[in-house]
Amino acid sequence: MNITLKRGKEESLRRFHPWIFSGAIQHIEGKQVEGSLARVFTSDGEYIATGHWQIGSIAVRVLTFHDELIDNSFWDSRLQTAWDMRKAIGVAGREDNSTFRLVHGEGDNLPGLVIDVYGRTAVLQAHSIGMHCSRMEIAESLKRVMGSEIDNIFYKSETTLPFKADLGQENGFLLGGAADDVAVENGLQFHIDWLRGQKTGFFVDQRDNRSLLEHYSRGRDVLNMFCYTGGFSVYAMRGGAHTVHSVDSSAKAVELVNANMELNFPGDSRHQAFAEDAFKFLQQMDDGAYDLIILDPPAFAKHKEALRNALKGYTRLNLRAFEKIRPGGILFTFSCSQAVNKDQFRTAVFTAAVQSGRSVRILHQLHQPADHPINIYHPEGEYLKGLVLYVE
Repeated sequence: MNITLKRGKEESLRRFHPWIFSGAIQHIEGKQVEGSLARVFTSDGEYIATGHWQIGSIAVRVLTFHDELIDNSFWDSRLQTAWDMRKAIGVAGREDNSTFRLVHGEGDNLPGLVIDVYGRTAVLQAHSIGMHCSRMEIAESLKRVMGSEIDNIFYKSETTLPFKADLGQENGFLLGGAADDVAVENGLQFHIDWLRGQKTGFFVDQRDNRSLLEHYSRGRDVLNMFCYTGGFSVYAMRGGAHTVHSVDSSAKAVELVNANMELNFPGDSRHQAFAEDAFKFLQQMDDGAYDLIILDPPAFAKHKEALRNALKGYTRLNLRAFEKIRPGGILFTFSCSQAVNKDQFRTAVFTAAVQSGRSVRILHQLHQPADHPINIYHPEGEYLKGLVLYVE
């Protein structure tokens, strides 16, 4: 199919922004099948891009700004570039680390596609119908590029595709069928629940921030809120924490935390996990019980309409932590909401600090790691924001 843009609507594409919004389209020629490839032209008939088309606000996700075929050699080239970069930045090809993101959507010029690698298994996730339709070609290309580095490719997109598309797809293996669900991150072992877990089964994007937390953990009483699989908790244990408590509203998550603790620190009584609501736990716990607190909640705002309530939520959550943390304590606080920018998040935390009346200093400003790159032409790709704070 061919798409012609309204006059002047090609300017963002000339700056290599990878999205075309539905309001920029003048007319469409050819059969309109969601997920199909669309060649895009300016109002003057000049070719400008090719991408996946689908119904919605973002009508085209651009794959290339060159008039080229989207074939096996295209997928091989893009995945090879991504693989080479992960080796160059030192997250792949290491004995002590088999957990990393191989493809990060627009950050790797493959909008709508995420691939995380856990040991011998790659988990492929589509966020667009076009990538869903191309999943087998992508899986075959991935095997060609990574070769003996992987044995299994698991497809996990039941919750990431538009429900109105009615694709009837199910999660499952496209290649292999791994029995081993343990991967290594910086020398620590983790069970990866790619079948039922959140995202692709693990929060790969906090790897560097977990390492930083380990540095601050020695001798401290640590509280890990919204712990999920307990990544921060395991690093705190290795860092020499005095006690580590993990809290999540999901009993399944608490089971996984305990399993990960047994993998790395069997029988270690320093750790306890609680299946409780985070706000309730913070409200009821004793003042000064902890001097290192991690707040890593799920996205409070998945779209801009929820922004106001999300910012109130971040303020309320951080206020509780400021009120409870021991003097001289350290707070790691995060937002993974793409709709919340770093200035808005920082303002919400600032407001909480003012309301608490505590003296607070910023030690670090955190973000997503290098294997979650941000396309310089697509600033929307910067989603993870974090602060490390010293609270007097």
